[in-house]
Amino acid sequence: MEMLEFSSYSRSFGAGEIIFSEYEPGNSFYLLQSGRVKLVKVIGGAERMLDILSPPDGFGEMAILDNSHRSATVIALDEVKVLEFNSQRFEVLMLKHPQIALRILRSFSKKIHNSKRRFKIITLADPQARVADVFLMLDETMPSVDKTAERREFSVTMEDVAYWAGMGIEDTKGILTGFVNKRRLEVYHDHIAVTNISDFTRLVNSRRKK
Repeated sequence: MEMLEFSSYSRSFGAGEIIFSEYEPGNSFYLLQSGRVKLVKVIGGAERMLDILSPPDGFGEMAILDNSHRSATVIALDEVKVLEFNSQRFEVLMLKHPQIALRILRSFSKKIHNSKRRFKIITLADPQARVADVFLMLDETMPSVDKTAERREFSVTMEDVAYWAGMGIEDTKGILTGFVNKRRLEVYHDHIAVTNISDFTRLVNSRRKK
């Protein structure tokens, strides 16, 4: 994305620096130019990681979409460079480069949906249900799959599942091993198969109601 003329909007953050904190007011969003950031949120008294973003991702968009307070804390993982846009600067972008602005708005919409889905996973108190819900989330992104069959195969690793579940890798491996022993999962070197996706749906729904 060509943004050279907006270089005056550039800001830099050092590794470990907090870019903004959960609940504080905000009036601008950021487009990553280099480096990575992590999004964390306090849930039930514990800090949970929501996501790790890298260029060309953006964050903080709700500040200009509905003037809401920050819903998460954003921390630089590396030396980070961003372009900072408040509502006035974004209006300039829309006027000068409407196609770029449209792509950014579309990415906002997709990101908001993905964030809400991730939030549903990490707010599950039961670790087994949280891992199962990761596979339900992945299944939702596979519209071409034959939904009449119960078996599903996902090109993911244990590390991927741990990341999406917001859990440590050892805890995640333990739960996956338990599912394997109960023949609910089959773990291969390049993919994981769920033997009965409806079984996971029932598990997650029963835990979410409690």
